[in-house]
Amino acid sequence: MKIALIGYGKMGKEIEKIALNRGHEIVLKIDITNPEDLNLTNLKKADVAIEFTTPASATANYKLCFEAGIPVVSGTTGWLEKQAEVYQLCKDLNGTFFYTSNFSLGVNIFFALNKKLAELMANHPEYSVEMTEIHHTQKLDAPSGTAITLAEGIIENISTKKSWVNHTTGLADEIGIISEREGQVPGTHIINYDSEVDYIEITHCAKNRKGLAFGAVLAAEYSFGKKGILSMNDLLNL
Repeated sequence: MKIALIGYGKMGKEIEKIALNRGHEIVLKIDITNPEDLNLTNLKKADVAIEFTTPASATANYKLCFEAGIPVVSGTTGWLEKQAEVYQLCKDLNGTFFYTSNFSLGVNIFFALNKKLAELMANHPEYSVEMTEIHHTQKLDAPSGTAITLAEGIIENISTKKSWVNHTTGLADEIGIISEREGQVPGTHIINYDSEVDYIEITHCAKNRKGLAFGAVLAAEYSFGKKGILSMNDLLNL
C-alpha cells in the first residue's frame, strides 16, 4: 500500500517505521518545510493518507484528500467544532474518513471499559465522577480528544450527567476534566468515582507513541477500499 504522511513530526516518523516494517511504501511526506507538495497531483499517487497536523490545517487537508479520491486517517485533535462539516463533505465527495480521538488499541478497549463502568455506576448517585488527563507540554489542546471521548461515554450512560467542563466542578450534572501538562508524558487518563466510604479508579497510561502509530497504520490498512465514515469501533468490532 502507498501511504502519504501529512505531518512528519514525531508521530509521523513513528508511523513511517511501522508502515515500512509492514511492507508499505511512503510516497509523500509533508511537514512545515514543504507545504507546497501537498496537492492533488501528489496525493493521487497514494492509496491512503495519514494526517497528524494541527487543528488550524486539518480540515483543509481532509478536503484535499477527499478531492484526490483517497481515504484519510485523521490523528489530529482539536478540530471537532467542524466535525459535522467534515462528515458532510466526506459524504458529498464520496470520500473515506477514519477518525478516532486515540489510535491506541488499549485506549479503545479502555473506552469500552469506561462505558461499562458508567453503566454500572448510573444507579449510585452517592459517587461523584471526575477525570484527570496528563500529557506532554507540547500538546496544544485541552482537554485531550481522548478525555472528551471518555466524558461523552459517561454522559451517554449516566442520565444525571449533561456536560463536561475543563476544571474541577461542584455541579452535579457536570463532569470535571482536569488537564495537566508536564514533561514528555505520552498520555495518561484517570477516571475516579469517589464517595464518602471509598473510591473506584480506572487508568490508562501510554508508555510511548508506538501504540498510537501502530493503530494509525492498522486504520490505514482498514480504510483502503472502503467508503464513508470509519472509526476504531469498526476496526476492532467493539
